[in-house]
Amino acid sequence: MKTTKKILAIAAVLALSVSVLAGCGKKDSSSGESKADTASTAADTGDSAKIQTADDLKGKKIGVQLGTTGDIYAGDVEDAKVERYNKGADAIMALTQGKVDCVIIDEQPAKVFVSQNDGIEILPEEFANEDYAAVIKKDNQDLLDKVNKALKELKEDGTIGKIISSYIPADGDEAGSYHYTQTVTEGDTLKMATNAEFPPYEYKEASDIIGIDVEIGKAVADKLGMVLKVEDMAFDSIISAVNSGKADIGLAGFTVTEDRKKQINFTESYTNSKQVMIVRK
Repeated sequence: MKTTKKILAIAAVLALSVSVLAGCGKKDSSSGESKADTASTAADTGDSAKIQTADDLKGKKIGVQLGTTGDIYAGDVEDAKVERYNKGADAIMALTQGKVDCVIIDEQPAKVFVSQNDGIEILPEEFANEDYAAVIKKDNQDLLDKVNKALKELKEDGTIGKIISSYIPADGDEAGSYHYTQTVTEGDTLKMATNAEFPPYEYKEASDIIGIDVEIGKAVADKLGMVLKVEDMAFDSIISAVNSGKADIGLAGFTVTEDRKKQINFTESYTNSKQVMIVRK
């Protein structure tokens, strides 16, 4: 797996984040476990080494980020115990400590987490393919139409492609230097909800929230003649924030699913990805 300069830079930030999180309690109260409890280690289970394909997940402990498609898919695995965490970094920490046997997560964040830890790896077999889209309140058809028009134009003129390839270059290429800077600085505000724990789509650099989705959000806001305002929140709170009007749009690596379509409207897809499985070596 090729590690780009951009991914390594993100990994350095996350490495510090993960080390701090090691002393924090897991937010899933159902287990009652604290991440400071290191009594369970990789040596205790050893089950992760036996996982080579999705078929091997039966009866295993699977770590996921709460509310993600990894969470949804893991719930369908026969006899599996799903451990849910507020952050992907928490699930990875649990994997390295032997508290779960596998983590199901999106491919690009998975690459970041694996690049910072020699003891884990991504299995060659992908778990699922998926499309990413923004989310907008069901009765806000006007905004949905405008955002879809903006996304179509940004795809056609190559802006979205340049943003994505700058963060996720093709194999053999270096990370690009293109970054979108918003030109509209005054006027109405487009409130975007995201979860800055999902590199390279959205993450924090110092106090700034940056990443692919943030830059796409800026480009869309420019097309609408609006100023983008980004708010960081828990991933599983974003749809509620959009539906309640606290945010106009959600951009956070949202996978289009039938269940989510019952709650929210999706824009046209702006990119695709896949779910992968991370295990201990």
